[in-house]
Amino acid sequence: QVRLAESGGGLVQTGGSLRVSCAASGGAFSTYGMGWFRQAPGKEREFVAAISETGRRTSYVDSVKGRFTISRDNAKKMLYLQMNSLKSEDTAIYYCAADIHGVGGVSGLNYDYWGQGTQVTVSS
Repeated sequence: QVRLAESGGGLVQTGGSLRVSCAASGGAFSTYGMGWFRQAPGKEREFVAAISETGRRTSYVDSVKGRFTISRDNAKKMLYLQMNSLKSEDTAIYYCAADIHGVGGVSGLNYDYWGQGTQVTVSS
C-alpha cells in the first residue's frame, strides 16, 4: 500500500514563494511517475506538473511554466513543488499523486494513489 502525505501549504502574499512536499511510504517510489494536481473552490481538479521516475523528464501546465519547479528525491521518497511568483489564481488544494506504472503525465486517470492535499492560499 502506497501512502502519500503532502505538507508545506499555507498563506502567502502575491509574488511570494512556497514549497510543498509529498512524503511517500510503502511501495517502490523510485519506479513511480509522480504528479502534482490542484483543485480550486468550485473548479475541477487540474494537472499542475509531472515528473518521470528518474526525474529526467518533467512537464507543466502552461499557467505555471517558468514559475513552478517539480523535483524528487528518490532516496528520501520525497516529491517537491517549488512555487515562485505566486498569483491569486494559484490558490487551491494541492495534491500529489503516484502512478505505479511509471507513466505519469497530465491525466489524473493515470495515477493510482493520491494524498489528502495541502491548502495553498495566495492573498493579494
